[in-house]
Amino acid sequence: MRKLLFAFILISFSVTIQAQMPTGMMGGNRGGGGAAMNVGHFYGKIVDSKTNKAVEGVSVQLTGNKFDTVTKKMKEAILSTQITQSNGEFSIEGLSVMGRFNLKLSSIGYKSVVTPISFGLKMPQGGGAPTAASMQQMLAQADKDLGNIKLEANATDLGNVTVTSTAKPQFEMGIDRKIFNVDKNIMASGQTATEIMKNIPSLNVDIDGNVTMRNATPTIFIDNRPTTLTLDQIPADIIDKVELITNPSAKYDASGGNAGILNIVLKKNKKTGYNGGIRAGVDSRGKFNGGGDISLRQNKTNISLSGNLMQRKSISEGEADRNNLLTEPSNIHQTTNGTSYNNFGFFRGSIDWFVSNRSTITFGGNFMKGTSTNDQDQRVDSTIKGLQTSYNLINSQSTGMFKNWGTQMSYKYNFVKTGRNLSADFNLNTSNNDNTNNIITQTYYVDNSLKGNSLKQRTLGGGDSKNYTFQTDYEDQLTDDSKFETGARAAIRDFVNSSDQYRYILTDYFLIPSISSKYKFNDQVYAAYANYSFKKKKFSYQLGFRVESSNYTGTLLKQNGSDSASFNVKYPLSLFPSAFMTYKMNDKEDLQVNYSRRVNRPNFFQLMPFPDYSDPQNINIGNANLKPEFTNSFELSYNNAYKKGANFLATAYFKYSTNLITRYVYRDKNGLSPLDSAYFNTYINADNSITYGLELSNKVPVTKWWDLTLSFNLFDSKINATIPNQTVDNSLLSWFSKMNNNFKIAKGLTVQFSGDYQAKTILPPGGSSNGGGFGGRGGGMGMMFGGGPQSTSQGYNFPRYGFDLAIRKEWTWKNGKSGSLSLSMNDIFRTQEFKTYSESVYFNQISSRRRDPQVLRLNFSYRFGKFDANLFKRKNTKADSGGGMEMMQQ
Repeated sequence: MRKLLFAFILISFSVTIQAQMPTGMMGGNRGGGGAAMNVGHFYGKIVDSKTNKAVEGVSVQLTGNKFDTVTKKMKEAILSTQITQSNGEFSIEGLSVMGRFNLKLSSIGYKSVVTPISFGLKMPQGGGAPTAASMQQMLAQADKDLGNIKLEANATDLGNVTVTSTAKPQFEMGIDRKIFNVDKNIMASGQTATEIMKNIPSLNVDIDGNVTMRNATPTIFIDNRPTTLTLDQIPADIIDKVELITNPSAKYDASGGNAGILNIVLKKNKKTGYNGGIRAGVDSRGKFNGGGDISLRQNKTNISLSGNLMQRKSISEGEADRNNLLTEPSNIHQTTNGTSYNNFGFFRGSIDWFVSNRSTITFGGNFMKGTSTNDQDQRVDSTIKGLQTSYNLINSQSTGMFKNWGTQMSYKYNFVKTGRNLSADFNLNTSNNDNTNNIITQTYYVDNSLKGNSLKQRTLGGGDSKNYTFQTDYEDQLTDDSKFETGARAAIRDFVNSSDQYRYILTDYFLIPSISSKYKFNDQVYAAYANYSFKKKKFSYQLGFRVESSNYTGTLLKQNGSDSASFNVKYPLSLFPSAFMTYKMNDKEDLQVNYSRRVNRPNFFQLMPFPDYSDPQNINIGNANLKPEFTNSFELSYNNAYKKGANFLATAYFKYSTNLITRYVYRDKNGLSPLDSAYFNTYINADNSITYGLELSNKVPVTKWWDLTLSFNLFDSKINATIPNQTVDNSLLSWFSKMNNNFKIAKGLTVQFSGDYQAKTILPPGGSSNGGGFGGRGGGMGMMFGGGPQSTSQGYNFPRYGFDLAIRKEWTWKNGKSGSLSLSMNDIFRTQEFKTYSESVYFNQISSRRRDPQVLRLNFSYRFGKFDANLFKRKNTKADSGGGMEMMQQ
């Protein structure tokens, strides 16, 4: 009787409770004891086993028996999946008080925990009917506090990348790549990708934002795909991480030659529910930036939208001295002051559609549009035999518009067999730019009287580019110790460029056809690859083979758009093998040796055989007969995760290049003034070059409140070149180093202090093809701030150094929302001066430039979100069976 009375009272109480509960709370374990028993409630908190601090982003999964209406039997099922908020707490309701369950906890950087739990209802002790107090005691057992559940940290191997923290570390190192998480870089807030690159080991960034890796220009990828965007057109706030792939395997595009691949990974939501943020900033020049993003992951879709607006004011000053080595010694001294104003917006959206548990289709697109205005004044003093003869005052004003849009579509299918999948994607990137440049040159005698009439010239330029990429990949995990990969790729580029040169004659501007140009090219690269990976005890091997066919066709167009002349550079078949061997010395140490063959195909501006007169003192022209250069690359790497949170990586590398694309200067008639001669900077295939060096990188937590990252690169670039009128044998041992300090001053308060030093360095032989941007020719925005280094294979950069400082305060509220306020200043001691020496048989020159020192920036960001696993859970999927790991990542 006592047992029957207890059951009756309990059921009655349950019915009363259910009448007050939302319908969604009653779905629980219908086959495990009836809906009337679903009043159970588990709750608790997840904490770090050492610090006892709450752990955010933990996947909390509850499994238990559930009645299967098909088999008419009980079977184990997932009853609830949740993600812990910043306070580490979770709460699961609507459970059968009579059931038995398993609680599974998993989080990146921690050991997974599986714990059996139950409510363990106990009847009142002693005889007789239950009292009110004893009933209250029994019913309280249906509301169970599991207390603080501790998770132990665990070093997780993510493709040979060491991670030992719940929060992403700033610096992760792998054998074949280095990964840098951007959200830890305070200096990058409110800026562009160019600013991010300044703090990354192995990379050098010059005054115009051109990036080099191991003294050569890398290939820029976005999300593992080629792009027509330059680095200063990508907002830093949308970047998740940057990957340096210094010696890519056969799976990757063989382009890039000496430098490898710089892959920019953009942020993408992977959390269930919705989340987003807004951000805004201002700098000491009164220019604003702002943006926002929103993401929603529900059922079979994941939608992400983001937008950024940015204003920039850039101030530059420069000085150059050129000694002409002709029969009559002369000197030209040039001073330059310039200001540019730039505005652009960047918008991006994507949608992932989970067609089934194994199939996913992704659509994405981005659009960027901007404008730029540059105003530059130059004074050029001419001296012959030590006596000043005249001087020129040159004013240049340019305006430009550029826009870029891209679209991506991809499909991925996971086979039933684990580790076997097939993917295919299509990418289209287009860019367009139009610019107008007006230059007025007035010559004066030393007594300040006019020397002739002013020379007025105008350049109307523009270009259009379309990049198409088709790629498919197949991967099969043959056994636990072997894997096979294969795929095919087609990349097609169409480019059109025009440059119309005008001279002011009497009353108006007139087109000068002899120095104007209109040009197009089509570049096609078709490739296929195969990789086979396997393990033998402590050794891991990867053997790869890639084959590429390339065809480049350039065409000179008449003013009416019809063909005038064309040329073709074709390589029907090029082979690119790769080999990687890794020896795992122990759990913390790895040793790897690898080899790959790569190619550096000339870019459009290196090939375009028409002069650019935007800077009369530095006329540029391409060479349509350039051939690709091929590089054989070797690396030996040692990786040691010697303690928690620390990593040391040492890499020795050797590269040998043939048909080296290098720069040189020649003298010819000036197209603007046929009676005068001018110096032209162009490119040629030289003999060969050898680059070798040693890279050392170390990330270490000095104390609990101080993380330090140091890098050092010692290298030598030796150029052997035979070019018209001179033979070059140029070699220089050089080095550069970087440091980055993060100080945790107080809760939520972080200070970042970074700096770099560049020793005397040989000029990069092939110039720059990426990154330029607003001021450079590569960005299509008109003339560069004047007086840059001359294009020649003989020359070097003088030593330089600089320091940046930033401070950030972060807040996290109980509702899961967060915010941060950061204050930063670049080049705080005003020491970054870019100074170069260059020479040819005609002259030698020393030039120096300084750009945007000591700019103060204030940025604010606010994050919000709601993660409701009951609303957004996809049952019986790989995500659920895997502990919901994918839902925790962002």
